[in-house]
Amino acid sequence: MKRRLFLSLATVISAMGLTSVASRAADAPAFRFPSIDGGEYDTADWRGKPVLVVNTASLCGFAGQLTDMQALHDAYGDRGLVVLAVPSDDFNQELASGKEVSEYCQMEYGITLPMTDILPVAKGEVHPFYAWVRQQTGFVPKWNFNKVLIGPDGAILGSWGSFTKPGGPQISALFEPYLQG
Repeated sequence: MKRRLFLSLATVISAMGLTSVASRAADAPAFRFPSIDGGEYDTADWRGKPVLVVNTASLCGFAGQLTDMQALHDAYGDRGLVVLAVPSDDFNQELASGKEVSEYCQMEYGITLPMTDILPVAKGEVHPFYAWVRQQTGFVPKWNFNKVLIGPDGAILGSWGSFTKPGGPQISALFEPYLQG
């Protein structure tokens, strides 16, 4: 009976595009992302900190969430939260080049948070991070501005769809316990 209830709740959570799964830290590899401005980001450098990864698109109706992402970066970056924007054209709403994305996001949203180059996140040969998230949780971005929260040990703490704001209570409740000071 208890098992049936658990599976039923898991099915509901999955159907809503939510996942609240903590993968084992031993299964949490580090990932490298190309920076939109050159160089790269290595998630191993962020161990010990919570990391919110968001697939973005400059021309999406949810692009206003870039303001929310920058506000999180400004409010909690000094306390350890990393907010990583991952531009993607998987849903045909991104500008043509990383340079254009970088300039647009800086001009329109004042973005200073870490941002990767344009990457596939849901279709085709997705970035290894998104392949790992899919393998661990079954979560695949269904649209732009889907979120994945990684704990300080590299484990997946949760994932959310486009309608959940980056600073929403369901996300902040999971990262706040890991903030310093």
